[in-house]
Amino acid sequence: MSTLEIKDLHVTVETEQGTKEILRGVTLTIESGQTHAIMGPNGSGKSTLAYSIAGHPKYTVTSGTVTLDGEDVLAMSVDERARAGVFLAMQYPVEVPGVTVSNFLRTAKTAVSGEAPKLRTWVKDVKDAMGNLRMDPAFAERNVNEGFSGGEKKRHEILQMELLRPKFAVLDETDSGLDVDALRIVSEGVNRAKESTGSGVLLITHYTRILRYIRPDFVHVFVDGRIAEQGGPELAERLEAEGYDRFLPATTEA
Repeated sequence: MSTLEIKDLHVTVETEQGTKEILRGVTLTIESGQTHAIMGPNGSGKSTLAYSIAGHPKYTVTSGTVTLDGEDVLAMSVDERARAGVFLAMQYPVEVPGVTVSNFLRTAKTAVSGEAPKLRTWVKDVKDAMGNLRMDPAFAERNVNEGFSGGEKKRHEILQMELLRPKFAVLDETDSGLDVDALRIVSEGVNRAKESTGSGVLLITHYTRILRYIRPDFVHVFVDGRIAEQGGPELAERLEAEGYDRFLPATTEA
């Protein structure tokens, strides 16, 4: 059993207008095997939370803590966070020209595990995971994310999650750009990875459609860099019906 604990997290980013505070005191605890959905309007700080946990240099933590089983995550480098068991599926995965998917996956697995996986079992694991995600075997010899469709990029992210077996997976808008079939396949991949490893999942999304496939234990509504409300799956259903208007400042009629 592992615990990812975020306490009173404040984060800023540099803009053309100067320093801007994005996160304004976020407190959240995720246990192994739990799925937490973060929902909220555009610009509320959802992705900033994801990238701050992962260690993106664009974001500056000004106060607060992030710990994994009591260890200070914020004191770790990006690669140390990955080895400790933190995984980020990015909303917009970057291209890595000249590096094939197969080489990338094996290198990543070696870095996270501290030793190279045995080739015979590794090839089978990769083949099985790709088959479950309905990925053509030829995909393994393509360069990472180069020329990939949106759906291919998202399947590749979940392929990584299945093979790297993190303690906690942060999924930043994994449902964006997916059609109905791809959404179901990707969601099934997340559920498989969670069930086989007991991973905790922090799922960031605008919409409730992915929550029909990945059932959250807890739903947190993000507004203006804070958690405005939290509850169970029923909260997501209410957001589907009512939207975010009740959390936003009332507009004044002219």
